[in-house]
Amino acid sequence: MNNTDIENNTKTENKRTGSGPARRVALYGLLIALAMGMSYVEALIPVPIPVPGVKLGLANVVTVAGLYLVGIPGTICVTILRIVLVGFSFGNPYSMLYGLSGAFLSLFVMALAKRFNWFSQIGISILGGVAHNVGQITFAAFVVRQPGLYYYLPVLLAAGSVAGIAIGILGGILVDRLENFVKKIS
Repeated sequence: MNNTDIENNTKTENKRTGSGPARRVALYGLLIALAMGMSYVEALIPVPIPVPGVKLGLANVVTVAGLYLVGIPGTICVTILRIVLVGFSFGNPYSMLYGLSGAFLSLFVMALAKRFNWFSQIGISILGGVAHNVGQITFAAFVVRQPGLYYYLPVLLAAGSVAGIAIGILGGILVDRLENFVKKIS
């Protein structure tokens, strides 16, 4: 078999199985839709802690899973699109800015920890939750010019750690469910 035959067989196989760019777009769309749905559900759940900024972070299940399913660049794209779309759908420009400030630091820390295999998936999720809170509180302190906002940080770090454990577990379940699908499109 020569190279032309191999290329033709590959193209035929891609058409028959539906693998290739179309499946990758479908996967990214699935991840964005799942994250948006989780953001909506989270908006409906009251958090009984009277500290501003404490929330479950359900959409971050997709971020954690994305690191293992589509890699760092794909997860960055999914996360940015999710934050912007959720901001336009359920929030406002400020919610987008706060979300992006936490997400950038969180993604950076999680990507670094994953790349060097420093922690398990749950450990990476905890780091992400903590970094997200640090990024958001830093942005808020900068915007309102009040370093006193850092007094909230211990509560936010504790909440981020607890939420990170739950998000890491749920992210692992999502990875298990989608892993075979992702392998087929690679």
